[in-house]
Amino acid sequence: MSIDLDLTVVGSINADITALTHRLPGPGETVGGGRLVHSPGGKGANQAAAAARLGARTRMVGAVGSDASGTAMRQALQNAGVGTDDVAVVDSETGTALIMVDADGENQIAVCEGANAHVSIAGRRFPAEETVLTQLEVSLDLITELSHTVEGRVVINAAPALPLPAEVVARADLIIVNETEYDLLPQLRDAGLVAITYGAKGSGLYEHGRQVAFADALARRPISTVGAGDAFCAALTIALASGYSHNRALAVANAVGADAVMDPAAQPEFHSLEHYLPSTTSTETEA
Repeated sequence: MSIDLDLTVVGSINADITALTHRLPGPGETVGGGRLVHSPGGKGANQAAAAARLGARTRMVGAVGSDASGTAMRQALQNAGVGTDDVAVVDSETGTALIMVDADGENQIAVCEGANAHVSIAGRRFPAEETVLTQLEVSLDLITELSHTVEGRVVINAAPALPLPAEVVARADLIIVNETEYDLLPQLRDAGLVAITYGAKGSGLYEHGRQVAFADALARRPISTVGAGDAFCAALTIALASGYSHNRALAVANAVGADAVMDPAAQPEFHSLEHYLPSTTSTETEA
């Protein structure tokens, strides 16, 4: 099944500054011997770049500063095939994420929102044939506005975990979280459709709290998990909007996430979505 999908990602764009270390430091501790990496990031930009590389026609609605980082982040999106006409350049520093990743791929992240505080959808249309994907690294007021404005499918990656207005939960066609975020958001127990990732254990789909699909994860020894969740979100959104069954969509998204953990970058290269179908045949479980 080829991908014929218009996707708009509304969300954050960050410059990632990553320290690769043999282990993560504890409180008050310094760990030496690290390697520093500068790369494009931000949950919104990561998801947009993944979606475009997987084959969706993708545009980004976001904001960057008028600094060198902002120019580089826009260019990185364009290089991935993402339309950037709706990425505003504002009088603020570009958002920045400070990341530490250990030898097992585990991470700690601190985000400075910068220009992401100025993301706006004023004057922008979201037609019914378009799918919109967003995250919680932009303001909740903007998420609420999206829920009122978007005519088509709305997908929310509720990360970082923040309580959502009831009207937003009711409007969302799909909400994606990891198991920690799900535990922090009890309001999702009765949401219409929720995808939960369980790391190395796989992922599940739930309708009003009832599991309707599950797919096992592909075994990997991760290099970095920083961009894996975003890759999963992009793949699952595309697969479901393209008509894949719940089981097949989860399995494909798991396969894309497994590819992502083998790359230290938050915006890795991907094959088209169809490439990941052969690896899913033994990972789907009927609920």
